[in-house]
Amino acid sequence: MSISQRVVARVLGVVLLLLAVIYAIGRGLFGTPVDAGEITGPRVPPDVVAARRAASAQILFGDLHVHSGFSIDAFLGSLPLAGGEGAYSVADACDFARYCSALDFWSINDHANGATPRSWRQTVDSIRQCNALAGDAADPDVVAFLGWEWTQIGSTPENHYGHKNVVLKYEDDARIPARPIAADSPFTPFSEIPTLALGVLPIVGRDSAYLDAAATFDEIFSTPRCPDGVPVRQLPDDCREYAATPAELFAKLDEWGHEAVVIPHGTTWGNYTPAGSSFANQLDAGNHDPRWQRLVEVYSGHGGAEEYRPWRGALHGNDGGATCPPPTEGYVPTCWQAGEIARGRCAVRGEPAETCDTLAEQARQYFVDAPGTTGHLTLGGEAPEAWGTAGQCTDCFLPAFNFRPLSSVQAMLAYRAGEAGGDAAAFRFGLIGSSDTHTSRAGSGYKEVERIEMTDARLSRISLRGAERLPREPEPRPVDPYEFAGPDWAERERLASYFFTGGLAAVHAASRDREGIFSALQRREVYATSGPRILVWFDLLNAGAEPLPMGSEARMHQGPRFRVRAVGSQKQLPGCPDDAASGLGPERLARLCRGECFHPADERRRITRIEVVRIRPQASSDEPIGPLIEDPWRSFACGPSIDGCTVEFEDEAFTAAERDSVYYVRAVEEASQAIGVASTSCATSSTDDCLEPTEERAWSSPIFVDYQAERRTHVSQHDPRGA
Repeated sequence: MSISQRVVARVLGVVLLLLAVIYAIGRGLFGTPVDAGEITGPRVPPDVVAARRAASAQILFGDLHVHSGFSIDAFLGSLPLAGGEGAYSVADACDFARYCSALDFWSINDHANGATPRSWRQTVDSIRQCNALAGDAADPDVVAFLGWEWTQIGSTPENHYGHKNVVLKYEDDARIPARPIAADSPFTPFSEIPTLALGVLPIVGRDSAYLDAAATFDEIFSTPRCPDGVPVRQLPDDCREYAATPAELFAKLDEWGHEAVVIPHGTTWGNYTPAGSSFANQLDAGNHDPRWQRLVEVYSGHGGAEEYRPWRGALHGNDGGATCPPPTEGYVPTCWQAGEIARGRCAVRGEPAETCDTLAEQARQYFVDAPGTTGHLTLGGEAPEAWGTAGQCTDCFLPAFNFRPLSSVQAMLAYRAGEAGGDAAAFRFGLIGSSDTHTSRAGSGYKEVERIEMTDARLSRISLRGAERLPREPEPRPVDPYEFAGPDWAERERLASYFFTGGLAAVHAASRDREGIFSALQRREVYATSGPRILVWFDLLNAGAEPLPMGSEARMHQGPRFRVRAVGSQKQLPGCPDDAASGLGPERLARLCRGECFHPADERRRITRIEVVRIRPQASSDEPIGPLIEDPWRSFACGPSIDGCTVEFEDEAFTAAERDSVYYVRAVEEASQAIGVASTSCATSSTDDCLEPTEERAWSSPIFVDYQAERRTHVSQHDPRGA
């Protein structure tokens, strides 16, 4: 063998050895997959729990949307590339709920598309441990629910159904599925990363955290798909189960037969919802089932989903084609702004005005034709300031990013399928708030501090092709279908301004245990807050011998009469109470709580007004919904009082209108400082909390009053699953 041949052989040997090492790293041989962690805090002292509940008038507060490091996006956010400091675990969520946020209940809802048999079993075990440490099951310090997120993202409005949390009532093996059920989407986030790419990441990143990342992702991607068409109880234990539509998800839950609630969320969040999407499509083909879907998330740390607006991000014709609508007062479609950016680039080059007009129209059309939410790929390399507030609801309360009004809660309550009635022909949802935290910080909205840790702003840093990395092409270009990549991370800088501290779910429960809380969820005797623990009661007074609470249904002939009472939340003292410091210890208190806990003072914020929203659902599915939504229908100013604010009102026009009606109330607090209120001011800040004044609020669940022609009243507070 010649010298040159020996050199080539040695080089080839080194290359093969290096590839073998990279492959071994990519297969996770040198790392440890993320785990469920260890709960460290003892049971919260009973006298502390009793004092908390006395202050809340026995209304229980919780968070039914919590992600740990078992969620792929949460895990990516914990890595150095996103400024993270290690993954947060299911155990962290338990300790945070008990000591940092002082919740009464919470649920784990990691994305099912990243679940493995090991991570699911560890999740189950950790939830059981959390409940075992809670003390007396009839009077626990916290109730932890098992669950997951069904994370569906469509490429068009027609095949988009969105995200739903599944929350199971029980935790024992006999009453839970063998595995979570993932969404079989046109796009599944982070569905595959090649082994060699995982192996290179620790070398390029120069951090041992990427060895654990390789081990974590290899385990996820090595979990096979369950075979289709096999009954759920006959599937292998070591596979990932999928459902393509809500109807398929409900069918699989029916097969399992275990008690659960399914909660849609993030319905207006345009980072993954295609423009023009409407929740009305879920009233078709069995994609709404009121036995499972009883609640909807009206607010979370990813923004509000309440308010309907008449403008659209794109217009879709019967032929499936899309066009870009012009701006209206207070709203500029993002597709329209794409045209203005293209026009500006053209003008800078000195092109004729006619040429620039043509390019502007071209950019708008390319934008609306782009699959999913990838419209920004038509114009790469633009700074976030160029997009401004395009796509945003500028007059909504802490709105979701790139707001989608046809999937708002008000729109949902107005929709009705066809001419006939029936439970599945309309959405009769109770309203809850949640955090949607990706750092295990259940109930993170108790204080407006530490934006990067207490909100999900860090998630906006996860990008393999951020806006500044896209080429700045002189002219707009179409986006090919193969480029469809789900959430538009090219907008991550603007997205960072639309993460807030979390909301809460509040329940009027007959007892403080698992049974009492879940029963309240099923009968919709629940409400939402934007974070503060505002106390709300909302009752229908004249439907029977006793008042009917929020969430109830009635059929009436006479005008309904209501009473609402609201009490402001307790102001917060700095730092943490002694029980949190002694329960967690200084190091864990600093990492989890960031040194700031739920620490209420005796003084409460004032309720300044109570607003009533009335919605008259469609008489037919083709009736425009805008005129049916009256927001506010009534508004009552509240004076200062230690007892809060109480008002009564009646719908005198109900009988004459001869229409079904839906009523819910908002209790609005005096202004206080909150993170992210100014929206775009946070786009380029990595440390600023971006505090501005806002009016925190609570939303009651609706009371549904159907018109009854005869002079008699029928009331219903039934649980459709018989719980």
